[in-house]
Amino acid sequence: MSSRPTADFTDFKVADLSLAAFGRKEITLAEHEMPGLMAIR
Repeated sequence: MSSRPTADFTDFKVADLSLAAFGRKEITLAEHEMPGLMAIR
């Protein structure tokens, strides 16, 4: 099993796009709360 993405893959399946703003807010909060983790990213 290869972990490389295929060249023809362009789309993602999204279950509920209305949750995108909430998800982005959660990611921003996590980045702020874990600066050490973000430094090694």
